[in-house]
Amino acid sequence: MTSHTQATVALNDGAAMPQFGLGVFQTPPDATERIVRTAVDEGYRLVDTAAMYRNEDDVGKALLGRTDVFVTTKLGNSDHGFDEALRAFDASIGRLRRDALDLYLIHWPRPRVNRYVESWKAFIRLQKEGRVRSIGVSNFNRDHLERIVAETGVTPAVNQIELHPRFQQKALRAFHDQSGIKTESWSPLGRGALLSEAAIVDIAAKHRKTPAQVVIRWHLDSGLIAIPKTVRLERLKENIAALDFRLDDDDMRRIEKLDSPDGRIGPDPATAAF
Repeated sequence: MTSHTQATVALNDGAAMPQFGLGVFQTPPDATERIVRTAVDEGYRLVDTAAMYRNEDDVGKALLGRTDVFVTTKLGNSDHGFDEALRAFDASIGRLRRDALDLYLIHWPRPRVNRYVESWKAFIRLQKEGRVRSIGVSNFNRDHLERIVAETGVTPAVNQIELHPRFQQKALRAFHDQSGIKTESWSPLGRGALLSEAAIVDIAAKHRKTPAQVVIRWHLDSGLIAIPKTVRLERLKENIAALDFRLDDDDMRRIEKLDSPDGRIGPDPATAAF
């Protein structure tokens, strides 16, 4: 195992969270245990899963007895509601084989179903009971965030959103900053499309790094939490090596210019049909 300096971010509830980790979205269950074990051996200390990924059980097997790894999972879309969310949490923590969870997120707000406030109230109870250390959301827009805070008085620790150089979510990030919410990026590499972008390739050559390492470093230097996914050992090593250098102000400015209003890859939380 190579040693990499792991930065953490301070959450609004007093907990600390690694700024870099492994996402296991679309990682096949039969590969998940091996990938997670390998990642931990390489120095990863954050693993991000979800009920909807159907690989919590394999994450749990890989991390059995590892109290030094920060584990996040998410509420499934079919489990919104107060009692439903409590039951879903019981099922998730059982599959993960943990006594307490580090971070639990509402995966999508599902405004059409309109039960995310009830779900959030269940999360608040779970945190009060000490079953989860930090609670947050994923894919929440500003109006969803404002509503849960207004109705409960509890601000999420984290909002995990689609975020990459093509879709930088500047307005939502500014709102997070003023509200004390940490921003976590999913699809931090823009599903690979960014890696041939001329500015990224040029910055990579300058630092003798790969384009993927440059994009991950942009997230970290922007104060974002990044969870790139991969199922390949060489990529696990490549991604975590992004911890070992820094971009300069000029690099950051060049990457900032890649932002595009139509850069979203995934569903829009306001209109998603699920």
